[in-house]
Amino acid sequence: MTVHSIGELPPVGAALPDFSLVGADLADFGPEIAAGRRLVLNIFPSIDTSVCATSVRRFNELASTLPDTLVLCVSADLPMAASRFCAAEGLANVVTGSSFRSSFGADYGLTLVDGPMRGLLSRAVVVADADGTIRYTQQVANISTEPDYDAALAALG
Repeated sequence: MTVHSIGELPPVGAALPDFSLVGADLADFGPEIAAGRRLVLNIFPSIDTSVCATSVRRFNELASTLPDTLVLCVSADLPMAASRFCAAEGLANVVTGSSFRSSFGADYGLTLVDGPMRGLLSRAVVVADADGTIRYTQQVANISTEPDYDAALAALG
């Protein structure tokens, strides 16, 4: 089954679009959370699916080796679900953000518009440098496939 998202990811070379997400403490935050660090957005439909959980675990592992880099895992899950998952898994190297009360999916072209997961976010990775310039994007064609971790890391070069 082919599933579509609402638009296109922002292009490489563009400024990272502003966003608002909800953190584990239920406070809103935006790109300023990276505060001069490189930013990896690991975007996915739901932490409660195996591929999404795997991507969070893998990016948590990678984040421990990336200096001056924040890995932000983004989904439409409630912040409590993401916090519960990270606590149960012992994941301390990533930050989670929920799009449940923002236009993040539309702003980044990633809200699924059809299929059984419509309304959730498509699986994607966006990498920005410390100046907020996008250096890499990937929207995974098959939602049941993990993102290309090596390409995302290479963009951090």
